[in-house]
Amino acid sequence: MSTRTKSSTRRIAALATAAAAAAAATAFSITNMTAAAADPVCEEALFDDFAYASSSDPNLDARGWTVRTNTGGPGVPGAAWPASNISFPTVDGASTLQLRAATDGTAGGTSHAELFHERKFYEGTYAARVKFADAPVSGTDGDRLVETFFTITPLDAPMDPDYGEIDFEYLPNGGWGEQGPIFYQTTWETYQNEPWVADNVHTSQRESFAGWHDLMFTVADGHVKYYIDGQLVADHSGKYYPETPMSINFNLWFIDTAGHTSGMSVYHQQVDYLFHSADEVLTPTEVNRLVAGYRGDGVAHTDTVGSGGGDCPTPTDPPTTGEPTDPPTEEPTDPPTGGEECDTAVDWAHASVYTAGDVVVHERSANGDPFGPKSGDGPHLWRAEWWTQGSEPGWTPQWTDLGAC
Repeated sequence: MSTRTKSSTRRIAALATAAAAAAAATAFSITNMTAAAADPVCEEALFDDFAYASSSDPNLDARGWTVRTNTGGPGVPGAAWPASNISFPTVDGASTLQLRAATDGTAGGTSHAELFHERKFYEGTYAARVKFADAPVSGTDGDRLVETFFTITPLDAPMDPDYGEIDFEYLPNGGWGEQGPIFYQTTWETYQNEPWVADNVHTSQRESFAGWHDLMFTVADGHVKYYIDGQLVADHSGKYYPETPMSINFNLWFIDTAGHTSGMSVYHQQVDYLFHSADEVLTPTEVNRLVAGYRGDGVAHTDTVGSGGGDCPTPTDPPTTGEPTDPPTEEPTDPPTGGEECDTAVDWAHASVYTAGDVVVHERSANGDPFGPKSGDGPHLWRAEWWTQGSEPGWTPQWTDLGAC
């Protein structure tokens, strides 16, 4: 059943007070922000079936969407972000958002794609049905790209404490030190670019996620919980809980061009729908029934977030789809062991600088706070994949786990 929370405005005010008393804030959140279970309300909800004609459809702007066209990060420096890389074809019988990314191995021949909604979303339930791809629709395979669904608050300054980001990021061909497919769920406190410092917590699954998947996360009561195809795969809390309103984003981009071999390669990511209910925690089953209800009522778009007055459709059992039989697994079946290097590697230190190839011994923390309680996993050997400082092994993609010591 769903759980209602108080409004975002009151929650932000509570968090401002909590900056001076974290323990009191935790008590406030648990005591005052969770109500008794109830049926979904959808008073402030966004549903979009992506029934648009093209990236220039005036309804996109009218409904709060922006098709990105400006250059800049993330991804390959100098790459383009053309509006033409956003389209709305019919896929598997339904109108669909399609993101296109292409590269010939050069910055000038590389293009990314992004569509994002205005910054007005905070606590509640977020869901999208996304089709990931492991291979290009044309050209050679092997490019290191990122397929995403996320929310974000802009970074106003290095290590901005009001920054926030909640990520689903799928890397079909590896990257960031990974060699094979990996799916990250990452919750950010903050970061800085120069020198690179990342303060985040992540969970990952090392397996292919090609095909359609129901992605969902909830933001409530100090916890960000991630679900894949109805299965809870991550629960992040503590300082990583967001403090400010965020935008909703989908983008598709290349980490670099190092993996490219020849010719032009084109990749697609597709999104069936987007759903958000503000200040309301729903289950994956409730979300699926509400989406089916909107479609059964012929509703292609509704948005009452910030205005109120919305109503849920009649919940409907969705049609049977080809969901994966087995839920995603959290770890490889046979975890590696650190071996003799555990005896010679130094202990990880929060203030030390590490570069690619450095190895350390560290037992990751329980909640992504390196100064907090330990996880109980025991010491592991970790290898740095690039320059890093202050990013704890076991919680950030800068480190690869080489096994238990």
